[in-house]
Amino acid sequence: MAGQSRKWMILVATIWIQAFTGTNFDFSAYSSNMKAVLGISQVQLNYLAVASDLGKAFGWSSGLALMYLPLWIVMFMAAFMGFFGYGLQWLLIRNVINLPYFVVFLLCLLAGCSICWFNTVCFVLCIRNFPANRPLAISLTVSFNGVSAALYTLAANAINPESSALYLFLNAIIPLLTSIAALIPILRQPPLDPLPPDAVRRDSLIFLLLNFLAVITGIYLLLLNSADSMTARILFGGAIFLLIFPLGIPGIIYARDWFHCTIHSSFRLEGSGFVLVEVDDLELHKELISREASNLGNGDAYPVHGGNTGESEVCCETMIEKDRLAMLG
Repeated sequence: MAGQSRKWMILVATIWIQAFTGTNFDFSAYSSNMKAVLGISQVQLNYLAVASDLGKAFGWSSGLALMYLPLWIVMFMAAFMGFFGYGLQWLLIRNVINLPYFVVFLLCLLAGCSICWFNTVCFVLCIRNFPANRPLAISLTVSFNGVSAALYTLAANAINPESSALYLFLNAIIPLLTSIAALIPILRQPPLDPLPPDAVRRDSLIFLLLNFLAVITGIYLLLLNSADSMTARILFGGAIFLLIFPLGIPGIIYARDWFHCTIHSSFRLEGSGFVLVEVDDLELHKELISREASNLGNGDAYPVHGGNTGESEVCCETMIEKDRLAMLG
């Protein structure tokens, strides 16, 4: 049970990573400031946008890194790629440093490559922990990548709606913080044991509920948005709740199964055990068991009476029947 709960924590961690690492979607929020600071034309600005997407062409390097490095190290390498790629651009827009156009182009390339590295980490985690439901796991986590722009917009509006440079700062710091939060579940990956068919069906039910929650999260972020700082904070808090809520769904399913396996069957013990009989039905049960014992014969059932007879015999009678102890009284 502990291993099963850990794999769902890993799935939620991959959802967080995907939700906060689609950082190339908010390029338009700060592109005007970037153009003004660099003093470049619209065509040159378009090349910077292309560089952010072109960085994904080097995504093969993440698979090469995973051949020689642990997965959590690759995840932090991706986080620091984005940290330096977006962080230096933020310092540039804040007029803290001066960078030539070619260096900014390389920074956009590096930041775009970090997104692909994060995607590779998430895919590997889903494949390792959900071998029977890997298509459902991968499709679920990838769907959360599309809400990154809405999440960053709410976060920026909650802090300072007037600052477009804030997007670059959030792009640099939030994926790193998300990687730190996801580190513990990743380090405590459960053993890879094959699942019985009923467990596979139960996991499919959980994925169905999680996909329904993903749709609700998308609709929430699509329809609810505000430039007001206080309202944006409330909406951002609701979005964070929707991202944390998936942790509870597997727990509800496992609690239901535990209830059926333990509480519901607590009075149906297999093998040797006790069968409790109501006082009002005592005589009827005694008569039925006596008839069954007499029909079995050949020593299959042995009535065991205590030393006292008479009234004590009416109160309590114990019979050993086919390796089963039936207590009456």
